[in-house]
Amino acid sequence: MMKSFFLSLLVGLLFSKDYVKPTEIDGKKKWKGEGTTPNLESIVIGRCYEYIRIKNCTEIWEAFKKAFINKDPCNILPSDYELFINLALHTIPPNKSLFWENNHLLVTSYSDRTRRYLPLCDTLIGSFGDFLNWCGQANDTGFNYDSCPNTEECENNAVESFWKIASITYAKQSSGVIYVMLNGSAIGGAYPVKGFFADYEVPNFQKDRIARIEIWVMDDIGGPDLDSCGRGSVQILEERLKTMGYDITCIDNYK
Repeated sequence: MMKSFFLSLLVGLLFSKDYVKPTEIDGKKKWKGEGTTPNLESIVIGRCYEYIRIKNCTEIWEAFKKAFINKDPCNILPSDYELFINLALHTIPPNKSLFWENNHLLVTSYSDRTRRYLPLCDTLIGSFGDFLNWCGQANDTGFNYDSCPNTEECENNAVESFWKIASITYAKQSSGVIYVMLNGSAIGGAYPVKGFFADYEVPNFQKDRIARIEIWVMDDIGGPDLDSCGRGSVQILEERLKTMGYDITCIDNYK
């Protein structure tokens, strides 16, 4: 009797409208994330040539593509991008590194296209992924333009793994005065205790190369003041950095 009940329940779930069954389109799995950005190759090679002319941009592109093409899109590791990282690597000048969380557009405005600061997204490595999306699929040499897995579906996806190794590399290269821009209006806190900055950048700072760390907590224009220096999640970051032995300062709404 009980067995029949559970069998009926299972059948009901399988055929109910609330049950989401993975779908395939032309043999490709339909993921939740958006597909590869159209004209990805033209975009990144164009950015590369605009950024720096002394490197072989076609070679860098091929190394980038090799990291994820013809592979299971949920089995891409940060180490798969090592050749790309080595080819695209360049010096980060002292006192120019700008780390951030939850304020991408403000950071790019402050950096002024590398004239003032050099955040990861403005490096050659970062320019290959900034505001772009990409993935391939197993046993296929092309891109998946229909959909790509997001982090909820699998952590080892092409984009997530790219930003992990890019973040680690950028942190290790940074020196002098390190700047950190946080969003004081962000729901959940200016400093996410789980995120790229907390998990991949802070642990890879090279203490012997860093003079001090300056934190800027910036509220959205007209937005709420939810977090600030000395309280909330910012205080958690301050205490973490002090425990690691860094000299830090914190400024609210730096101008």
